[in-house]
Amino acid sequence: MNKNQNINKDTTMINTANLVKTYRRYKKPEGIRGSIASLFRREYEEKTAVNQIDLSIQAGEFVGLIGPNGAGKTTLIKMLTGIIAPTAGTINVMGYYPNDLKNAFKKQYAVVMGQKSQLFFELTVNDTLRLFKEIYEISEETFQANKNYFVQLFGVGDLMDVQVRTLSLGERMKMELIVALLHNPKILFLDEPTIGLDAVASKQIRSFLREINEKKGTTIILTSHYIEDIKTLCRRTIVVNHGTKLYDGATDELFERFQRNKRIKITFDSAVKTMRLRTGGAKLVVDEPYKKEYEVARQDAKALLAELMEHEPKDIVIEEEEIGIVVERIYQEGGNDNA
Repeated sequence: MNKNQNINKDTTMINTANLVKTYRRYKKPEGIRGSIASLFRREYEEKTAVNQIDLSIQAGEFVGLIGPNGAGKTTLIKMLTGIIAPTAGTINVMGYYPNDLKNAFKKQYAVVMGQKSQLFFELTVNDTLRLFKEIYEISEETFQANKNYFVQLFGVGDLMDVQVRTLSLGERMKMELIVALLHNPKILFLDEPTIGLDAVASKQIRSFLREINEKKGTTIILTSHYIEDIKTLCRRTIVVNHGTKLYDGATDELFERFQRNKRIKITFDSAVKTMRLRTGGAKLVVDEPYKKEYEVARQDAKALLAELMEHEPKDIVIEEEEIGIVVERIYQEGGNDNA
């Protein structure tokens, strides 16, 4: 298996300065009269999807990119991969201007999008991998070494001769990653890779990604709405909203500063009345006979949990605040000085 570990950790893989992407979109007044008027004079508006973003990512980093829908995350990734061109600013990825779309550049990165597949559904997994071997002009030796490594890593040996369309969502995502990594990319862009997966499959995918980053030295940029993905994989997180970078720094510091509450969900075998709790500040947000949900400050979560256990629940689930809430709080409080 060829590895990327010969890349110097001090190498800058991605660098942007004042990166901007604006779109011009057509606005049509409502109704038939508006449609007729638009034949003679059209009105347009400009939308800024990415606004003055400075970015520097080193080799081997595992970086989280988070923000609400429409924040500019996918647009940024599309510019970094050359799918769309920036409106202004400078951009350098591995020494290339991405939008030149040089073959030498395209062979050094990979993209996996949770909601878009690059697999061929009527082919078997083996035939799909063979097809990508030819697309990326991978030598037979490298192909076999990488294929064997990933098949063993993902535990998918029994799926190689079945049609892609018969795979479950979790199995398909494993194949998406194998296809993406087959040519030893230096950078892997991941856009919501665990979307729609159950807890077990999501945990497996996170484990695989961690090993690929650590063992092969692959630089990974991950966008996700799932806090667990970001917290368990990314030492560094970048937060964007309305196309602007709000935060760029340590993931631990981000959630320590801006994630202030937890939600505790508790279920019972039999109906339970509203409970009077000793823990101050706990807010009851769902009050049903067999189910209660509380929102509580992080520092009080342990005390509330201990108190709830006294009522002998059937099950307890502890959830972190959603990324959207964290982003909104960062936006209101001004992010950090490094953004």
